[in-house]
Amino acid sequence: MSEPLLKVENLHKSFGSLDVLKGIDLELGRGEKIALIGPSGCGKSTCLRCVNYLETPNRGHIYLDGELFGEKKVGDRHVHMSEKELARQRATIGMVFQGFYLWPHLTVRDNVAIAQIKVNGMARSEAYDLAGEVLRKVHMEHKSDEYPERLSGGQQQRVAIARALAQRPKLLLFDEPTSALDPELVGEVLNTIHELANEGRSMMLVTHEIAFAREVADRVIFMDDGGIAEQGPAKEVIDSPVNKRLKSFLGQMLERH
Repeated sequence: MSEPLLKVENLHKSFGSLDVLKGIDLELGRGEKIALIGPSGCGKSTCLRCVNYLETPNRGHIYLDGELFGEKKVGDRHVHMSEKELARQRATIGMVFQGFYLWPHLTVRDNVAIAQIKVNGMARSEAYDLAGEVLRKVHMEHKSDEYPERLSGGQQQRVAIARALAQRPKLLLFDEPTSALDPELVGEVLNTIHELANEGRSMMLVTHEIAFAREVADRVIFMDDGGIAEQGPAKEVIDSPVNKRLKSFLGQMLERH
């Protein structure tokens, strides 16, 4: 067995007296797609945000490509990395949020290219070529010269996905990427993610779109009360759930749709 791309060991996270994650262990293989599902407040998004240290775990360790992520070993101790060291590591993970977070004063092309120019020191012409390439992938190249306010929510989210792809990441994280969209715009974003999944990219996706998770993910992880309650092949977990809470959750989700 080859080493997993991502390894999460005994991950704990609390906010004050609230324990949100209570010892998460998971692995993600290269090219594997994992969907995290579960009721609101179960810790899905916190787990995802801990993977790239947008939230700092209280306990536990993250490994990406066999390398400790967010910390380093000094003697027998684990020490948090500096922001500069962390930024280098974060550049290997692309993250797409619920919100789009595009710069309103920049065109679509510049929104995708700016980090490569400012942070990675890429020549503007090269960054623009890269922006064109990733905008083609999300079917937004024709909007390169537009400003975000002239785009629909679905189009803005596809630009945000292109911005994440421009990092050439080892791992893509999606935190409920369609939850802020009007229902009629959800499909175009899910189609884009589906196409990227078909390219064999490594992905972790937090979603309430159960049918999409069943279709796109290799594996589904059902989280409940800060832990993993059930996991397995996507179709098996969703079509034949064992856990009572998962059965109840899937029933509620079907009623809503």
